[in-house]
Amino acid sequence: MPVNLTPNAIAAINGGDVNSKPLVQVLDIKLIGNSQERYRFLLSDAVATQHAMLATQLNDRVKSGQVRKGSVIQLIDYICSVVQNRKIIVVLNMETIIPDCEIIGNPKMNTESHSTAQKEFPGSNPARSVGVTNNNLSVQNGGNKMPSFQPSVQPPFQPPPNYKSHGTILKNEAPARIIPIAALNPYQGRWAIKARVTAKGDLRRYNNARGDGKVFSFDLLDSDGGEIRVTCFNAVVDRFYDTIEVGKVYLISKGSLKPAQKNFNHLKNEWEIFLEASSSVELCPDEDGSIPKQQFSFRPISEIENVENNSILDVIGIVISVNPSVPILRKNGMETQRRIVNLKDGSGRSVELTMWGEFCNREGHQLQEMIDSGFFPVLAVKSGKVNDFSGKSIGTISATQLFINPPDFTEARNLREWFDRGGKNAASQSISRDIMPAGSRNEIRKTVSQIKDEGLGRSDKPDWVTVKATISFIKTDTFCYAACPLMIGDRQCNKKVTRSGNTRWQCDRCNQEFEDCDYRYLLQAQVQDHTGLTWVTAFQEAGEEILGCSAKELYLLKYEEEDDFRFGEIIRSRLLNQFLFRLKIKEEMYGEEQRVKITVVKADKVNYTSESRHLLDLISKCP
Repeated sequence: MPVNLTPNAIAAINGGDVNSKPLVQVLDIKLIGNSQERYRFLLSDAVATQHAMLATQLNDRVKSGQVRKGSVIQLIDYICSVVQNRKIIVVLNMETIIPDCEIIGNPKMNTESHSTAQKEFPGSNPARSVGVTNNNLSVQNGGNKMPSFQPSVQPPFQPPPNYKSHGTILKNEAPARIIPIAALNPYQGRWAIKARVTAKGDLRRYNNARGDGKVFSFDLLDSDGGEIRVTCFNAVVDRFYDTIEVGKVYLISKGSLKPAQKNFNHLKNEWEIFLEASSSVELCPDEDGSIPKQQFSFRPISEIENVENNSILDVIGIVISVNPSVPILRKNGMETQRRIVNLKDGSGRSVELTMWGEFCNREGHQLQEMIDSGFFPVLAVKSGKVNDFSGKSIGTISATQLFINPPDFTEARNLREWFDRGGKNAASQSISRDIMPAGSRNEIRKTVSQIKDEGLGRSDKPDWVTVKATISFIKTDTFCYAACPLMIGDRQCNKKVTRSGNTRWQCDRCNQEFEDCDYRYLLQAQVQDHTGLTWVTAFQEAGEEILGCSAKELYLLKYEEEDDFRFGEIIRSRLLNQFLFRLKIKEEMYGEEQRVKITVVKADKVNYTSESRHLLDLISKCP
């Protein structure tokens, strides 16, 4: 049975048709792209051919083999755009009609397409052919029993009748079609999207080689769940900054698409929109219930342990504690507020959320009042930033949104039920300190001699073990260091500082001077058990657990008050105490020498009840 492709399909699409849903054949497929994979098709209507670009959301159709050379496809959604002075079809949606078919008709290579076939698209690599080569566009049947498909005679293309009475059609006179955010790509000449603003960034000012400027951005969400960031600069900021409101729906068109800057843009979209002087932003006065107000992708707190630093994610948990808001001096010399909130969920882990700026006084104050009244609220965090300094924590950024006791979230209702049924008393381990990874490695017991005998720490990854040992010696000449108190991002700098004159300190990392510094433990101690002894290093939190006071208190006692007796008493009181040391063991380079460094991650006083159970369990396993 002969298969007829849609007559004059290529000419019709080049002439502006977007509604006929034609049947065409794929003659060639090439993979192009540098930063992203894109597929270029050569399409045929049995007489003419035309190059086309496949929208990235359809890439799987090629990878899975649903579409290949010879496939007959129906174009569902498509447009014709001008790219580098030539027309190209952008395929937004399609259906495979016949997966495998010989070449239909005798298609001729379009002169324009042929002359530019080897040119690169913006940001692409030389095209790589997918499957067999495209040397012959016409295939002889020979002895093959498959029928020869011949096209019907096609008259010259004429514009659709409804264009005739309208006179000359000016470019961009007709309104742009509303398309899903997921279908946006730089090859489209005209487009419009209808979406809700889910977040709006602050107005920021900058200065660079080209002078002063200002910028702001906002995030959009459409009814299909597609998200994209929109950015405005300078004069465009004046047009749209006061117009854009979070929660409102807008019709946006005539912007330019550029690759998303992933250092600043966390949305799952490879493009972002830049609005220009000719761009249009129209408020949709009628509420569109098909567009959700927000979209979340919550991660259990236990998964955050393995998330990369600076990742942006959503998390939901029960607020179990709220610290007071404290003033912090930033690197630029400006003062801001910081407040730490602790969250827990059903994964057995808790995490610190560090609030900055207005979050401290707004949501932070509200949470503080709830906790003080004895109520533990649910808090949903949209777009929190992961920090891995001394464990994992989450910090607020300009795009962060906080939702207290959100009534419409299934996750919030489930979390509340879990907490009220007993989750309140369930044990949870904080991931916001440099703790050992989750799993059975937490229970690996070793003796001091086994650290050396088994070569722990000499592999690519650190070894995490628990050692029951006694402190036999503590170095007191260099037990702490003067640290920078300034904030970098959502964490304190903590780098070592030096004197600048008689009364001020200087941090080379921050390039700032200040009157007061912080003091942090850099404690070196000797620990021993019945098999041997070794040196360990304890930093701030572990040092406080060992000595029972802060580094600053101990420093002032020794160097400001010069009370050597009380200082010596504190040190002596910690000797010969037995601890369960959680140790991180890793080989590091010192100068040109490799040494194994043993760091105390946590120091717990021995609980003799649980320790006795552990020993009895070991005895029961003996043969």
